[in-house]
Amino acid sequence: METESEPYVRLATLRQLHRVVADLNTARSLADTLQTVADGIVAGLGYELACVNLVRPDGDLVVAAFAGSAAAEALITGRVGSRASWDRRLSMGETWGDLRFIPHTEGWVLIEDDVPQWHTDGPEPRFEDEWHPQDRLYAPMYASGGGRELLGVISVDRPRNGRRPGPWGQEALQMYASQAAIAISNARLRANMQRALVRLEREQQALRASEESFRQAFEYAPSGMAIAEMGGDQHGRLLRTNDALCRLLGRPASAMRRYSFADLVHPEDVGTLLRTSAEGGRAEIRLGRRDGSYVWVSLRNSVVADTADGPRFLLTHVEDIEDRKRHELQLAHRASHDALTGLPNSAELRARLSSRLCERPHAAYASDIEALDAAYDSDRTFHGDGFDFDTVGTRPYDHHVHTVAPDGEIDDGTKGLAVLFCDLDGFKSINDRFGHQTGDAVLVEVARRLTTGVRDGDTVARLGGDEFVVLADGLGAADAADLAVRLRNAIILPIRVGGRGVRVGASFGIGWASCGMSVEEVLQSADQRMYIEKRSRSKVHRRAG
Repeated sequence: METESEPYVRLATLRQLHRVVADLNTARSLADTLQTVADGIVAGLGYELACVNLVRPDGDLVVAAFAGSAAAEALITGRVGSRASWDRRLSMGETWGDLRFIPHTEGWVLIEDDVPQWHTDGPEPRFEDEWHPQDRLYAPMYASGGGRELLGVISVDRPRNGRRPGPWGQEALQMYASQAAIAISNARLRANMQRALVRLEREQQALRASEESFRQAFEYAPSGMAIAEMGGDQHGRLLRTNDALCRLLGRPASAMRRYSFADLVHPEDVGTLLRTSAEGGRAEIRLGRRDGSYVWVSLRNSVVADTADGPRFLLTHVEDIEDRKRHELQLAHRASHDALTGLPNSAELRARLSSRLCERPHAAYASDIEALDAAYDSDRTFHGDGFDFDTVGTRPYDHHVHTVAPDGEIDDGTKGLAVLFCDLDGFKSINDRFGHQTGDAVLVEVARRLTTGVRDGDTVARLGGDEFVVLADGLGAADAADLAVRLRNAIILPIRVGGRGVRVGASFGIGWASCGMSVEEVLQSADQRMYIEKRSRSKVHRRAG
């Protein structure tokens, strides 16, 4: 079961991963890109050593970059391993997604092959998941597209925590290898495009030759390419698009000439597109497909001239980053949601609750408004007569809607943000009698029943163990009590697990969020009310099994 600190650890890892991935796009040459790939593994993924083996034109792999040890770098950089030896390594060992892990118990057969490698000294492992000095972990890098052309292999060694990477570390390394492959492909593409642009600046005869080279690079580039008008009434209109971009957006080249990127961009990304510089500008935006859906792309601009003094055009490189964006969303979701039930976890619950609360109670807010009204009536300035507008804790006329709580348990007509703290009764006995697998199935079903029983827009979160919290806005005291009864009645129905029916009870405590309270105060208030109810109910009603 996740500990409460894991989401924060994962978010920190995600931020590090984002930073090193961003660094991949700053390298200007292929050599810089390769070294940045190696450095990023050491700086952001928690390994002490990293090696980038790049596929040569003849198919063999050469050690092109190394990070973490100057001695090892001097020993193996530039050395070549045959493709046959590499294929053998990538076909054995344990398969972790696209990763290949060869434990030391199997790796001894590889000692005599020609793959450049280094050996690290260290003690024998004491635990099952501890890293052995002769363990090997490889992350293949494949070119984008369906062919899965091998671009190279990343080798890593000596995790700083001394343990083999778990599912989270495996996925992070695999995602990084995917982004490194894109960066290497882009570096090669940039080199080709730069050579084409140099040829375009030569004399007429050389210009015609370079135009043909540019045409081929443009037409057959694996990523989307477009040429647009620059300046004038038709600024931004697409003049030419390659086949990759047409396939990506599902639009024929003839139809693309009727648009500019401003016509195709998602409404929420218009500002990002407009802020993108024409010369060397880049942005991550969504472009519309013909079927009405949108795809995430990385867009990078360059300016090219038709002749030395002729009109200028905008050359745009469009890279499909849909998979990366989906991985980022998945990682962010895993960091903020419970792995078992899929509900928001404790950190996400506190974030949502905190967004509704300010430090200034509603009563103080009302008095501020009265003070402002009095200031207007007496024609005083905001900074005179002892009233300073800028020092008001929550400005009286800001956009924050203050959260208030009903007065007592009698429904006085006030609608507020109800916080229902739910603790399952008898759940421990189910775990003890039938095992944790049955207990997990019960928790998943309880989460489903809670989610089904609330309105769209309400939040159902799992704090941990058998504790759940429901945030329901716009309820009065009677509404909240009715909701608790409905949810309890839904929970106590039999749950079928593995051919048997089990029951759990539920105790609910109803608290109210109010500006001026902290998140912990709100949750503690609901928790205390839940324990009061639990003690007041008969054990007969709380028995489960």
